[in-house]
Amino acid sequence: MSDTLRNWAGNIEFSAASIARPASVDELSETVRRADKVRVVGSGHSFNRIADTEGTLLSLGQLKRAIQIDPDSRTVTVDGGATYADIAPTLHEAGLALANVASLPNITIAGAVVTATHGSGDRNQNLSAAVAALKFVTASGEIVSLRRGDADFDGAVVNLGALGVIAEMTLDVVPRFDVRQTVYLDLPAATVIKNLDALTSSAYSVSHFTRWQGTNIGQVWVKALASAGEPAADILGALPATAPCHPIPGMDGSLCTGQMGVPGPWHERLFHFAIGNTASAGAELQSEFFVSRANAPAAIAALHAAQDQFNSALFISEIRSVAADTLWLSSAYEQDTIGFHFTWQPDWVKTIAAVRAVELALAPFNPRPHWAKLFTLPGAQVQSLYPKMDAFRHLAQRMDPGGKFRNAFVTDLLFT
Repeated sequence: MSDTLRNWAGNIEFSAASIARPASVDELSETVRRADKVRVVGSGHSFNRIADTEGTLLSLGQLKRAIQIDPDSRTVTVDGGATYADIAPTLHEAGLALANVASLPNITIAGAVVTATHGSGDRNQNLSAAVAALKFVTASGEIVSLRRGDADFDGAVVNLGALGVIAEMTLDVVPRFDVRQTVYLDLPAATVIKNLDALTSSAYSVSHFTRWQGTNIGQVWVKALASAGEPAADILGALPATAPCHPIPGMDGSLCTGQMGVPGPWHERLFHFAIGNTASAGAELQSEFFVSRANAPAAIAALHAAQDQFNSALFISEIRSVAADTLWLSSAYEQDTIGFHFTWQPDWVKTIAAVRAVELALAPFNPRPHWAKLFTLPGAQVQSLYPKMDAFRHLAQRMDPGGKFRNAFVTDLLFT
């Protein structure tokens, strides 16, 4: 977060009256207690006004990095400002790993958790599902702790920042592992539609990148456990790339994590972009929509049929799978899902028209939008997609009866 008060993409200028960068939890608690309205900006990697406020905008980047590993419970406890890049090398050195990560290593873990951000893999749940415990700073400045199994826990993890400020999180970890990443080129869209289950289940994590042009899916990124052996010579006829690839054709593949089937540590393969490198296109906008896995082949066909209505606004699009979880506002709540991610060119008018075209194509499949990315679906429609929405609103009313942590975006989306 810079003093220009803009998000990472530059499309949102925050309207905050003040910005605070507390250096300790005590300072954070006091800042929250004194403020009338509070939102947390995280790494600024949101594309709508979810982080905006007319009150105090909090950045937790100045908190002391806390990485406390408990090998007995196989957990790591981190501060609310930590990014995946901050903790991944330390975990690896300790012989541990996160089972799943985001595409980008530089985003804050708390920001990813509260907006239900995800990685990829048929058996890999939303990143939020790794949370074993949370400590919130409440509207009064007090600390409230919740652990997995507590009555409110499943409602509190994915919360859009509406319950309090996450000061600390405890995450599940697993023994460290190695991954081979291989990129395969030019797989017919018809083949993907017909064989989607076989493709996404073929490795630990599989992503399909397409510009929704013509009849082919341009790239299939296969992240397989190194213990599974050498990469396949082809995937349904698609051959491996002979040089490192970037998801956006024509961009520098050396910015991405290691490919060509060479085994490497989990944190040097599961992210799409290497720690310390520039991510994606840079100047871009993003959307993402999730449909039930059962509807995914028909949804791909629908997007393919409508592609000419939105592809001129695209840099690239990604198709990936996410396993079901029990978190009330998770995009994968109680259903295995396929996510359709869109990286748009930074042309607002053109992009919003394209977003609406995508939403129209996916409408028969009840798409759940990513909370922190661009969508135009009305609040009532979004609310109807979450069976526990009423329970979440009651939880928010109990934890923040004065609405200190709500802004116009969250209020319009969830509370009206």
